[in-house]
Order: sequence, then structure tokens, then C-alpha cells
Amino acid sequence: MSGKRVLVVDDELHITEILAFKLEPLGFEVTTANDGEEAYRYALQGQPHLILTDFQMPLMDGYELAVQLKRNLVTQMIPLLMLTAQGHKLTPSELSITNIQGLIPKPFSAREVIGRVEEIIGSANADDFPAASVA
Repeated sequence: MSGKRVLVVDDELHITEILAFKLEPLGFEVTTANDGEEAYRYALQGQPHLILTDFQMPLMDGYELAVQLKRNLVTQMIPLLMLTAQGHKLTPSELSITNIQGLIPKPFSAREVIGRVEEIIGSANADDFPAASVA
């Protein structure tokens, strides 16, 4: 897993801490953000291999983050997994304008999240992804 970057985005600090705590020992490089705007900036700079994002956040919600990422040539291929406490359902047309690979309901099992992360980026080579740009 070495070198695979995951951006974890949630306005609840304990969620980002738990996910980082679980992912880092598996060799993932984890960056955290507390809202969609901060996550968008990090995604432009660090080009993570995957973004785990909450749906409901201040400043920019997870869905708007996914739309903005898909519109940008630098970030349009980054897959996202969306965590949601509200059981949000996205229509196929809403999903088609994003790169959201799945919705995970809160409360979630860390094992389920890790399984999904590995399913999406675990089998790919780090060389298949762009290098992080240095700010």
C-alpha cells in the first residue's frame, strides 16, 4: 500500500482521527480536512488516490466537493467514497456528474470502510496515480 494517498474529510474531528488511525498502519498516507473547501485545496495540491468524505459539512458539502473535483482536469479522476449520517440517496444522474464510487452510511464499521478503500485503490499500482505536487 505504500505511497497511496487518502484524503479523509469530515467536520467531526473524531471521524477523521479514527479513519487516519485505521488507515495509516496499513501503509496509506492520510491527510485530513474539516470541510469541503479545505478538502478541495488539498486535492488540488496532493492529488490523493481516494477521498473519503462526509456528505453534510460546512462551507461546501461532500456532494458539491465531488462535483467540483469532477469539473477540474487535475482532480476529475479521483474516486470518492461518501460517508453519510442522513442516509442520503443520490440519483444515477447526480452520480454521473461525480466520481463517487459508493455511499457508506454512518455509523460505519471501520472494517467496511477499509475494505472499500482497498477495493478501490488497494489493487492498483501506485504508479497508476499521479505524483503529489509540492506546494
